Amino acid sequence: MVQTAGNAQTQNPVSNLEYDFLTVLHNKAEAIKAYETYINDAQQAGSQPCVELFEKLRQSDIQHAQEIRHHLQEVMQKGKM
Repeated sequence: MVQTAGNAQTQNPVSNLEYDFLTVLHNKAEAIKAYETYINDAQQAGSQPCVELFEKLRQSDIQHAQEIRHHLQEVMQKGKM
């Protein structure tokens, strides 16, 4: 991505696509971390169905994070998929 400031052009060190994947990956990492609290809360409430749902959602986010990470690596190496 090239940005202009007056007459000077500078190369942005992070493309929009890289930034997007980094942002989504960060959000997934935060969600994965938060699920630990939610699982503990559900356990304390004695709600096994809620524990199972939070664990399922956490596992899904882990899989998504791995896929996002793979795409990010490709984009960083090649500039696209």
